[in-house]
Amino acid sequence: MYPPVEFTIEAAHVAAFGRALGADPAGGVPPTYAAVYALGTTAVQLFQDPDAAVDFANLLHAEQEFAWERHPEVGETVVSTGRVAADVERRGIRFITFETDVTAAGAPVCRSRALFVVRGPSE
Repeated sequence: MYPPVEFTIEAAHVAAFGRALGADPAGGVPPTYAAVYALGTTAVQLFQDPDAAVDFANLLHAEQEFAWERHPEVGETVVSTGRVAADVERRGIRFITFETDVTAAGAPVCRSRALFVVRGPSE
């Protein structure tokens, strides 16, 4: 498990994200913004962890899913905590399942689950 990361949901950033998706910026925090406050804040810990030894040059972000208790509000500070749920190798390909639990004021907000596939270096 990696150390928790605090992230404040800022109005300008949410609006820009919404516009990029073609969503109404006044519509609140888009569900896909979880990629920013959940995965975006914690995956960097995995990628920079020398013990995890993730070969970023050969990494493919294969799957992503989110499960929400509720969506965060603009101005709210969330706390995201990431962990490696599974790390297996099959036929020279590494499969890393990375989960992030997100809370606000101690209450659950969402869970992120990503699958990273890391192929061996090209020969």
